[in-house]
Amino acid sequence: MATAVIAVLTAMFANMVMTNKVFNWSFMLDNMFNAPVLEGVRTTLLMTIEAMILGVGIGIVLAVMRLSPNPIVNGAAWLYVWFFRAIPRYVLLTVCGGLGIFYSTYRIGVPFGSQLASLLGLSSDLSILSLNGNQIARGFVAGLLGLALSEGAYMAEIVRAGIASVDTGQQEAASALGMSRMLTMRRIVLPQAMRIIVPPTGNETIAMLKDTSLLLAIPVTNELFFQTQAIGNRTFQIVPMLMAALLWYLALSSVLMVGQFFLEKRFARGFDQRQARLKIMQVESEHGAGAM
Repeated sequence: MATAVIAVLTAMFANMVMTNKVFNWSFMLDNMFNAPVLEGVRTTLLMTIEAMILGVGIGIVLAVMRLSPNPIVNGAAWLYVWFFRAIPRYVLLTVCGGLGIFYSTYRIGVPFGSQLASLLGLSSDLSILSLNGNQIARGFVAGLLGLALSEGAYMAEIVRAGIASVDTGQQEAASALGMSRMLTMRRIVLPQAMRIIVPPTGNETIAMLKDTSLLLAIPVTNELFFQTQAIGNRTFQIVPMLMAALLWYLALSSVLMVGQFFLEKRFARGFDQRQARLKIMQVESEHGAGAM
């Protein structure tokens, strides 16, 4: 009975999609592979890859800091995670797109460098690096900054949960053998934690791919959703181009899901599959609930 109901509903949906002239499939097929849309696909993939690389790097550093016995180091990492997990990505991207409003130039160096330099009779402001705020706060760079900073906070919790899943007795044994804390983390803990870290990281990568559509907040004009929307608005064929964007995101996400499957299979070798799945579910539950 249930099979028959599902079959009927599927046939009705397919009939609606194929016969409704609003979808205008011929127009969609003519435009979803043109140069601006393909450039949007390229930008979306580059943004996803680069934001995840930076986010994972930030997350690993923050996770190690969160596990530090030093209260200042631990507290600084907790503050970062709290701040960037509390802000919606669309809002954060909007702020990153307006960084040039706050300062035209961002200087990295000695705090109160200008005041100290004047007291010492120096003409320098004691800055090591000077960045143009209007260059940072535009286009691809601003989007990458916002997505990476946000992703770093989520990856910190995923990595921290993965590290915590490794038996502490192994860390104690490594310490007894004279291994340093960082060497133990790199050689003993992280390789075992990967089977717990990889599945949620795969989910985060897929989510990042979809969140690139939020770059409209800046905006990044050569991004996939911006390009399909622009074509739809210009030609008054909004629905067909929305379907084109939907199919592109569906295809790209499916490729990432296949990659995630094989990565999970590789890192799960030699471990109890049921136990690994239970730990993964626990990590994702804690991550989704926002527990810190």
